[in-house]
Amino acid sequence: MAPNVLGNTILLAEACIEQEDRNNNNAPVGAPYKNKSILNVPTSALAPAAEGLKQQDISKDAVRPTKTNERHYHHVYVWRNIIAFVYLHAGFLYGSYLLVTSAKWSTFLLALALGSCGALGITAGAHRLWSHRAYKAKWPLRVFLMLAQTLAFQNSVFEWVRDHRVHHKFTDTDADPHNATRGFFFSHIGWLMVKKHPDVKARGRAVDMSDLEQDAIVMFQRRYYAVLMPLCCFVIPTFLAYYFLDETFSNSWYVVAIFRYVLSLNATWLVNSAAHIWGTKPYDRNISPTNNTFVAIAAYGEGWHNYHHVFPWDYKTSELGTYSTNFTTAAIDFFARIGWAYDLKSVSDDLIRKRVLRTGDGTHQYSESELHAKMVDYVNTLDHESEQAVWGWDDKDMNEQDRKAATVRNKVE
Repeated sequence: MAPNVLGNTILLAEACIEQEDRNNNNAPVGAPYKNKSILNVPTSALAPAAEGLKQQDISKDAVRPTKTNERHYHHVYVWRNIIAFVYLHAGFLYGSYLLVTSAKWSTFLLALALGSCGALGITAGAHRLWSHRAYKAKWPLRVFLMLAQTLAFQNSVFEWVRDHRVHHKFTDTDADPHNATRGFFFSHIGWLMVKKHPDVKARGRAVDMSDLEQDAIVMFQRRYYAVLMPLCCFVIPTFLAYYFLDETFSNSWYVVAIFRYVLSLNATWLVNSAAHIWGTKPYDRNISPTNNTFVAIAAYGEGWHNYHHVFPWDYKTSELGTYSTNFTTAAIDFFARIGWAYDLKSVSDDLIRKRVLRTGDGTHQYSESELHAKMVDYVNTLDHESEQAVWGWDDKDMNEQDRKAATVRNKVE
């Protein structure tokens, strides 16, 4: 039987969306938090230590994010979110089956195209444009990226940016929404299945969001997100496949809507999980984010995460100039050529080289070339002419250090 597309969409929207206050903290201390969004999980009441922060601004040291190994966690599960994720991933598996057994090629291509648009809404829009201000965009591009980000359904731009800025400021502390030191599962999807840590809530109140509050496009999306998201993410994609591709309702819903959506979610989540656990650290060996080629390909260029956390203002989010593992950079460069994107910020080679040599793990080519250069320089600057010639071991002019460093085998006293 064909699924009730509109009914399923409404149920998903009800499970995932509820209007949220600007600072994620209007509820009184001690009252249960009412936000039901899957991708912005309800939080518990503030800890007693943070209660006094209600009446005052949070200074830099007002709430110290706690390192994971300093405390134990009491998880409060959000069953509404858990049930929704079970349905979505079961639908993903069923959509995968339909994709290889009955769906049309045109249906797959539509899902791929919509998935790519949604990915750009996250990577080029919510991430590089609005979270990090790595470049500027004229209103046509901002409208496109807003709609594409709505298609991706990872909460509104405003909420996405708030959580991401907190992640960068307090990486791997309890204030980090998806603290990677709590394990792969937690940083990948588990953080969305439990109530937020109080530190995340407190830091979310303090982060500067004034630039987005002045962005009419971002605020329009936030105001009407409960309507825009179901239409862009579920209804319209299903409608396009069913009416224009003459596809069945089941294939339209489970392939173009559910399969596409869940695949894009997990690609994004890999940046929070895998790219904080596996990979190299050419730029800073002291932080958890890594450079991970697989994640870079899956997440349209977001896997060069060690570089990104060191230089978050670079619009490329990587040092590499190639597009093969950074589709988002190719897209931004295209929009720059047609005049829609401008003020593209990047990092100079000199600054990269200095940082690599100071804090890198040795895997960068600058580290290898620097070692080679030092060896060549050492050899070339040796003063061979001033070295004293000797005739053999017992020559009185033999350097004592050379004598001590020599190896004498089968020595007889």
